[in-house]
Amino acid sequence: MDLTVFWCCVVTCVFAIYFYVKKQYRFWADNGFIYAKPTFPFGNVWGLGWKKHASLSLQDHYREMKGKDIIMGMYFMTSPMALILDLDFLKDVLVKDFQYFHDRGVYVNERDDPLSGHLFGLKGQKWKVLRGKLSPTFTSGKMKMMHSTITGVALEFQKALEPHAQKGEEIEFKDFLARFTTDVIGNCAFGIECNSLKDPETEFRKIGRQVFQFTPGVLFKVILAQWCPSLAKALRIKLNSDTVTNFFMNLLRDTIDYREKNNVKRNDFLSLMIQLKNTGKLEGDNTDLGKLTFEELAAQIFIFFVGGFDTSSATMTFALYEMALNQDIQDRVREKVKTVLEKHGGEYTYEACMELKYLDRVIQETLRKYPILDNLSRIVTNDYKIPGSNRVLKKGTPIGVPVYAIHRDPEIYPNPEIFDPDRFTEENIQNRHPMAYLPFGEGPRVCIGMRFGMMQTRVGLATVLSKYRVQVTQKTPVPMTFIPSSAFLSPVGGMWLRIEKL
Repeated sequence: MDLTVFWCCVVTCVFAIYFYVKKQYRFWADNGFIYAKPTFPFGNVWGLGWKKHASLSLQDHYREMKGKDIIMGMYFMTSPMALILDLDFLKDVLVKDFQYFHDRGVYVNERDDPLSGHLFGLKGQKWKVLRGKLSPTFTSGKMKMMHSTITGVALEFQKALEPHAQKGEEIEFKDFLARFTTDVIGNCAFGIECNSLKDPETEFRKIGRQVFQFTPGVLFKVILAQWCPSLAKALRIKLNSDTVTNFFMNLLRDTIDYREKNNVKRNDFLSLMIQLKNTGKLEGDNTDLGKLTFEELAAQIFIFFVGGFDTSSATMTFALYEMALNQDIQDRVREKVKTVLEKHGGEYTYEACMELKYLDRVIQETLRKYPILDNLSRIVTNDYKIPGSNRVLKKGTPIGVPVYAIHRDPEIYPNPEIFDPDRFTEENIQNRHPMAYLPFGEGPRVCIGMRFGMMQTRVGLATVLSKYRVQVTQKTPVPMTFIPSSAFLSPVGGMWLRIEKL
């Protein structure tokens, strides 16, 4: 090729890319929306998980633009995305006009990555059908059935803490609590004794850590899958590694095969899933919910594991951190726990745990300051005209809900950095906007495992505080800083606290 022709082609391509990007970056202005100024090639995502945690970057945009409009424009690479700034409009999106925003925009590739076909990520009618099948497995009655399993693991947790408490040692609580919740989920989801509390290097703990390891290669796949999911599917991109997929699929096949051959029945989530797989019904209920395939079953067990162990352990970690900083609150929780336990013969019965109302307020305030899902996502599934205006959100546009920013908005929660469980008295809850508190989402796609998560968090915290006192040390992260690249809010350097036996 002639050198002149070559350079003409290069210059033409550069100009074509320049004008394409320039046109893309005028999308929000051309459609009448306020927006954050983008920078090529990352748009507004530079810093989201790079320099500081995404929740803090979105909080900056929220605080800068709030009150100027009900929604603002941003860019993920060159693709438009939007951030909600108004709670009334947020209610429209999550509840009132849900039919326009029913998908999360999570990458799903069931052909190559069967564990991705879980309830959290599925879209449209497929999500609706599966939600209908699974909802009966998360009722209060089914949670009560699993409660004794959780309390059994909690006793092992107490034994694991005892030698450290006797010596008044400082320990890294985040890992300890992750081992506790891993054992809980292993028992409730798989009916398997994981023994993570006795051995931190069990296979379950290794796999659990691997799920949330975001290497440069994994991050590239995530960005590609979110930016251009059709291309990612064409390239057969998988976000779960073969190691993780093979571990869960083989474990489930072996466990189900053993149970069915030996007629083993347990009070756990897997038992409920097997019932749906085989009959499409749950024992004691004649409602035909429809059968699950093995792949559907595996994906739901996987998300139950992933969504249960790290989220609840993080919530307990931050709750203990705040109670170590606020000893008066810790003492009050302990007093309430002991009073309820005495009433129930010293047993952590289901009824006893449901009476721990002040502990619930502590958990709610923890989830306000440290929401596990710090940003909710939705996709516009059909062109949507914004109420009271002629502006339209176009089909396919991603929508972000800055939960962390809303939870720390001083106009909603005065002095938001102060930890105050009394924000969650019945009176104070009633006086706030219903969209002002979103740790589990809201509307038809509210977290289906909310009851289970609250139950194991309640039991875990009550187990620690009834026997031990936690205090800050020189290694405790004060002030709190988050790992920028973490999927969830996670303290830099872990969570070191001193534990002492009462």
